Amino acid sequence: MKVASYLRKLPALSFIACAGFIGGCAASFGPGYLVAKQDIDVHFEPGPPPRLAIKSEYQLTNTGTRPLSMLELRLPARRRFKSENVAISWDGKTLEPAPSTDNARETVLNLPSVWAISDRHTLLVTMNLETSSGAEEFLGFAPDAFFLPAQGWAPELLPAKGAFGTGGAPPAKWNLAVHVPKDFVVHSSGDKIKNSKRGEDLTVRATQRVVDIYPYVVAGRYVTKQIGTERAKIYLWTRQSQEAGDLRAVSDSLVKTLESYNAMFGARTVAQAPQGFFSRHHNPNGKNEPPLWLVECPVIPGCFGDRNTKSATMLGVHEEEIAGEMISVDSAMIDPRPGVKKMFSAAAPALAASWLGYGQSPGFYEQDAPLSAFPAFAAAIGNDALNGPTARADTIRRALALVPKRSSKLETDEPVVHAKSFLFFYGLEDRYGQETFRKAIRHMLDARRSSGFDLDDLIAAFDQESHRNTAEFVRLWMKHPGVPADFRAKYENASADKNAFLKETTP
Repeated sequence: MKVASYLRKLPALSFIACAGFIGGCAASFGPGYLVAKQDIDVHFEPGPPPRLAIKSEYQLTNTGTRPLSMLELRLPARRRFKSENVAISWDGKTLEPAPSTDNARETVLNLPSVWAISDRHTLLVTMNLETSSGAEEFLGFAPDAFFLPAQGWAPELLPAKGAFGTGGAPPAKWNLAVHVPKDFVVHSSGDKIKNSKRGEDLTVRATQRVVDIYPYVVAGRYVTKQIGTERAKIYLWTRQSQEAGDLRAVSDSLVKTLESYNAMFGARTVAQAPQGFFSRHHNPNGKNEPPLWLVECPVIPGCFGDRNTKSATMLGVHEEEIAGEMISVDSAMIDPRPGVKKMFSAAAPALAASWLGYGQSPGFYEQDAPLSAFPAFAAAIGNDALNGPTARADTIRRALALVPKRSSKLETDEPVVHAKSFLFFYGLEDRYGQETFRKAIRHMLDARRSSGFDLDDLIAAFDQESHRNTAEFVRLWMKHPGVPADFRAKYENASADKNAFLKETTP
């Protein structure tokens, strides 16, 4: 994980722990403030052109050790959202946002007067998010559907500047309201508390909790269908109905993929699902897993980021065939154009991110090598499960082809480092055996689910489960050019029939 990014989030996360336990920290040790109340309204307008109006209102109290004269926040990321008509006010007085000199992503709000200790004020941020037709870099909305992924679309309040600065974390409970046409279906984070229709409009209100730090919304005029099994429900939302026979075949394949993730990373549990999730999807036997949503992307250009394209070659697919991306802990966007069977086989790897803590751990996609390739390795587990017993060796050989055989210098080229990091996890699996590998990975994920994990956590988990020196193995792989010669020799020229399932090795 990038250190700067992680440290920037620590004050807010520390505050969340306090808020979740006692409703707020009893005392501050530096400058800071409390978000006493928070409401975010999302209004979808079909257009033309379609647009989203976002209204965010915060009741803020100075709970720190000194008066404040400014606030910092992050507005929607410009590389994915086209925001217009941004207006910010403080107790009704207009504020002029200024770019931060420390970080281009951050915005500074200079307050009209000093914010005294214990004083409460109201911050209001309104904006429009507009679609950009055909633009690959922007998230698109269609007249009949839109989605807002976990993180990046609503203002993010940042801690007060200074030593031991706090503030910005949402309260223990806050409100999200989504306003859409009455024939839309809506799925969002939080607990649904009220659906109401008025004229041609539908309003869905959901109470967000501490665990819903990154809210999300999926909505549209979709045909809904449940697939999967009673225990592992999968909800399919597409614009057109799908053939029953195709859905049965696809459902079986998806269940097989999900079972492979469960076997490797442990079953998705209540602890991994948003709080209140099982109040809506509970089974008395207590063995149900949180459902998953697969939703047709409203506008294909801009829907899928570049994270999956780096792994496309290793997974044996062309970049243009990538048809799925996780956008929340339980929802993935899919591309229906390849046809229903191809669509799901291509989308299944994206679901792996849910098992790794997507949307719950800070910096999930901001790891340094080799952890930066962990989501790609997780995706390969599902891909290999779908493609039969020879798939694992085939995947390894494709990745090996991306790493030069002979090099006297440590690799710095990003695609090569990514491929090498990807192979590192297969190397760990070979060294320790599948059972120990699974135990160590589960140990790390369970221990660090909500706080993020890094290479030290990985090493500690493998040391504990294997009683061997994992740091030495990491150095062998990541601090020397290329990949270990014995690993390359084992797979580069191996015939497919040698891809027997791994057995536990003797420590």
